Amino acid sequence: MAMTHENVDDYIAELETKLAKNDQCATSHYNLGVAYLHKRRFEEAKTSFLRAIERSPAMAEGYVQLGGLAMNDGDIDSCLRFNQAAVKARHRFAVPHANIGFCLLQMGQVDEAIKSLRKAVKLDSQFVQAFGTLGSALYMAGQTDESIEMSKRAVELHPKFGPAWNNLALAYLEKGDAQQAMSCIRQAQECNYDVHPNLVRDIEAKLAG
Repeated sequence: MAMTHENVDDYIAELETKLAKNDQCATSHYNLGVAYLHKRRFEEAKTSFLRAIERSPAMAEGYVQLGGLAMNDGDIDSCLRFNQAAVKARHRFAVPHANIGFCLLQMGQVDEAIKSLRKAVKLDSQFVQAFGTLGSALYMAGQTDESIEMSKRAVELHPKFGPAWNNLALAYLEKGDAQQAMSCIRQAQECNYDVHPNLVRDIEAKLAG
């Protein structure tokens, strides 16, 4: 049954009825969790995903969803732990590698973050967000040229991906190319990305000076 906004309540009722008859179906618990997320019923979603992985410990997607809920609560440690469990369940799954990289970046572990993000883009060469986050991590590590390369890959895949344009602006400013940095800022703003005013001022000052 395809889930849409119009039928999600019926979908939830159908899954709840199904699980009342057979509580051991991990997939039904997982699907119910996704439906609860659609309705922003986060605590119920968490319970459903926990039940899913209890019944099927190899269900990597369940750990990823729990990681997302943890991040939504600002619990980076739990987000990291759930995504590490997802990788253990299915190593060749790009999403948890990218999520681990993001968590490590937030924790200041830049080099380890880069390793995880490299795994993500190796596993999925179309993973826009992973390329964007890798570009940011490489910039933080002082690897400006490679940061530009990864951020360019992100905008090649998705020209409206504002964070990557912002990364490019930072990297080009670092290299002293304020004109190119300003061009990238304009692209980020066209994508409705919330560019930090200080970055714009720094670029304008470089252009004026």
